[in-house]
Amino acid sequence: MTVNGTDRWERRYRESQTMQRPQAAAVLADHVHLLPASGAAVDLACGRGGNALLLAAHGLQTQAWDYAATALQDLEQLAAAEQLAIDCQCRNIVESPPAADSFDVIVVSHFLDRTIMPALAGALRPAGLLFYQTFSCTAVSDAGPNNPAYRLADNELLQLLPQLQVVHYHEAGRLGDSSHGFRDRVQYIGWRRP
Repeated sequence: MTVNGTDRWERRYRESQTMQRPQAAAVLADHVHLLPASGAAVDLACGRGGNALLLAAHGLQTQAWDYAATALQDLEQLAAAEQLAIDCQCRNIVESPPAADSFDVIVVSHFLDRTIMPALAGALRPAGLLFYQTFSCTAVSDAGPNNPAYRLADNELLQLLPQLQVVHYHEAGRLGDSSHGFRDRVQYIGWRRP
């Protein structure tokens, strides 16, 4: 994390006037049925915490990590209004990724740092699930970051997480009618065998 990067995200959240309830990533919202009935969950690089709100509403002991304090303050207000318990932590997940065997569910959306992938897989408890959704280099629109370092190459996420069993993977790229379907992003759910 750089000071400039932190400042940029803080400014982005401060300048955003919307306080609409953030939505969970499609990879999580569309697969809620896979969540355990109980356990510890974390929404990493959570922003305003759409994933964390869904996890807490599902009854999981939920943490939300981000280095933008403004976004975490917004999430705390939303969680309080909905009477949801979410432990918000202002932290750099690259410098301090989750500890080994610490979570039953990990969710990451619209964040990519390849160096922490082994730590993410290792942070899952046995039978834990990793829900991951982020931008793809094979896109049909301008959505997402311009820097290719923050986009996944074709099938790259499968190569970055060989320790986990694939439960769900979606990457449509430019196949077929690109005006339909879930595009521009990769969806992945991985499971750590017990």
